[in-house]
Amino acid sequence: MEIKGTAVKSIPEFVQKHFPLRYQEWLDATPENGRKVMGGLLFTNNWYPIQDSLVVPMKSISKYFYNGDDKKTARTMGRYSAEVALSGVYKFFIQFGSPKYIIERASRIFSTYFQPSEMVVLNVNKNGLTVHITKFPEPDEIIDENIAGWMERALEISGCRQVKVEVTKSLSRRQGVTEILITWL
Repeated sequence: MEIKGTAVKSIPEFVQKHFPLRYQEWLDATPENGRKVMGGLLFTNNWYPIQDSLVVPMKSISKYFYNGDDKKTARTMGRYSAEVALSGVYKFFIQFGSPKYIIERASRIFSTYFQPSEMVVLNVNKNGLTVHITKFPEPDEIIDENIAGWMERALEISGCRQVKVEVTKSLSRRQGVTEILITWL
């Protein structure tokens, strides 16, 4: 399974921004395959192996900066990724989109960041919806939480209040789908 370079690029940028004095320490401590990806030239249009480019680096960040709290790490990094991705001209569009529109749009572009993958939006109502990730050959709970963090911040940027994003099922736990329940005011 692969991840688009656009998403990978935000990982070393995150460490450089939040832990600049420990960036080299983190890079040196990251297992070799992940270190090669993170320490090399990252091209936004290239595809990279998901384990070496997302899972391993995030777990290394978790270990070194978040006391092994993978959920907190993934949520924080997902939120950061949304901030970066939804700045500039995109911020204008997201501020005027409904929560349903934003998440449905995210589900349509999901496969342009992860391949192969599939995400569908279900049970849409006034203050909530459900997302199912139905296809994701190399699932990991840290990825689930990263996606949840991205969705949470995207909805906050759009003006939603009291956003709650909960991963209730996971392909990584062999539950058939990764289910994300989202509510807001």
